[in-house]
Amino acid sequence: MIKRLVGYVAKFKRDTILTPIYVALEAIMETIIPLLMAWIIDNGIGKGDMKYVCIVGGVMLIVSFISLTCGALSGKHAASASTGFARNLRKGMYYNIQNFSFSNIDKYSTAGLITRLTTDVTNVQNAFQMVIRILVRAPFMLISAMAMSFYINAKMSSIFLGAIVFLGVILYFIMTKAHPYFMEVFKKYDDLNASVQENLTAIRAVKAYVREEHETDKFYKASEVLYKFFIRAEKLIIINGPAMQFAVYTCILLLSWLGAKNIVANSMTTGELMSLFTYTTNILMSLMIISMVFVMVIMAKSSAERIVEVLDEKSDLTNGENPIYEIKDGSISFNNVNFSYAKDKDNLTLENINIKINSGETIGIIGGTGSSKSTFVQLIPRLYDVTGGSVEVSGIDVRNYDIETLRDEVSMVLQKNVLFSGTIKENLRWGNKNATDEEIIIACRQAQAEEFIENLPHKYDTFIEQGGTNVSGGQKQRLCIARALLKKPKILILDDSTSAVDTKTDALIRKAFKESIPDTTKLIIAQRISSVQDANRIIVLDDGKINGFGTHEELLESNDIYREVYESQVKGADNDGSK
Repeated sequence: MIKRLVGYVAKFKRDTILTPIYVALEAIMETIIPLLMAWIIDNGIGKGDMKYVCIVGGVMLIVSFISLTCGALSGKHAASASTGFARNLRKGMYYNIQNFSFSNIDKYSTAGLITRLTTDVTNVQNAFQMVIRILVRAPFMLISAMAMSFYINAKMSSIFLGAIVFLGVILYFIMTKAHPYFMEVFKKYDDLNASVQENLTAIRAVKAYVREEHETDKFYKASEVLYKFFIRAEKLIIINGPAMQFAVYTCILLLSWLGAKNIVANSMTTGELMSLFTYTTNILMSLMIISMVFVMVIMAKSSAERIVEVLDEKSDLTNGENPIYEIKDGSISFNNVNFSYAKDKDNLTLENINIKINSGETIGIIGGTGSSKSTFVQLIPRLYDVTGGSVEVSGIDVRNYDIETLRDEVSMVLQKNVLFSGTIKENLRWGNKNATDEEIIIACRQAQAEEFIENLPHKYDTFIEQGGTNVSGGQKQRLCIARALLKKPKILILDDSTSAVDTKTDALIRKAFKESIPDTTKLIIAQRISSVQDANRIIVLDDGKINGFGTHEELLESNDIYREVYESQVKGADNDGSK
């Protein structure tokens, strides 16, 4: 895991290397200062030699200035290295997420990925900065101070060894016990973020149904669970503080008692005892800092594991050895296709699908809720791979195409229409980033979006809020259809994408398709029979199986499901008219 993360230091290696070098120099300078102070007391003040005091005092000032400069430089390089490291981690995760297939994305919640990109990266960033700076400084200071204290009085300095062993045992106990709790804590962070995200996304529904109190209670419960796990982890971590204080005061008491006896016995000078007290502070402060860093590392370890999990996730949809980069036409074939989201052959979502669609045909797809209509069309642009059989476009298995080439030629308007913050033009150019203004206008005209856009204050430069909240459902659908048309695809898939428009607009959109893109294969999933009855052929799906395939007239005669849906909708329309 560490090796995997270190690779993301990249061009910040220089800062990462310079930081501990400057930290080491700072620690050396700080270690020298108490020794110089002892010399001033014993050889200068004790003997009344002011010249000696001034010379050594001047050296102390120079050493202090060097220490200060090294400290500032180490801070500068540490900040650069840690922020750069965090940037590279976020970039690496985000880039990998973009390559995820739908099945990869299904493994993670949206909130969980956001937590990993934000909170987890921040934890690792802070730990990285502490490791290259403080975790270098503290051990270096500890070793230097120990060496100097043993140089002054080896017998008394052995007290510190006992303190180090004692604190080491305590730290090991904390690390082994607290880590599992922090792993749970970050999972609960995911749940909390999911609650917030869901609430903000559906805030209109929350207010419409007056469910603010319910949502507040749900958020409170998620916060309460997170709080309890944090308390359990913190109860272990706070042991570090009392243990450190016990070690500090024990060392000071023992040094004071033994030092006083040695001074009386003339086996130690006052300056040496003062230096030992200074080194005691350095040693114990170093131990305290090391323990604090270890606590942060415990938290960061949990975050690092979650980050590496995303970095190591490989898309299960990849190009073959020699991918094909050209699609000749929009013909489609399903050959004995079986599909399962869980890749379980005993739990199939689509079963034994055999169907051939000619290039340029308009195919309607109809079926009840849960009949796997969306799953059926998602196999064409290879958003998922089949579990068995094959899907062919232009006579070639979709798995043999370059994925980007395939998806460029298969334009899909998803069931959930998504617009991004930006102008209408910017949103439409997702379909074709090089589209001219004239091409945009033509696409909007075909999608019956031109009229409402022209009535907007800024027309095509009107700003769309995040998620398209400032346009209606029907307007959003028409913009998404226009965006898909700008790709000029060989296959166009509309996944229930005209449900929010009236029947007249729906008919005009289908008429525009027939006239403007006759060579494009069009697959239209719909709930209304009127949206598909003019199609060349219609697929009836039932429980993941093909229940019927033919023209409107053929299905009325031969297919019970289609006839039942048709009659219910026609009678419903007649009843509405009679009123």
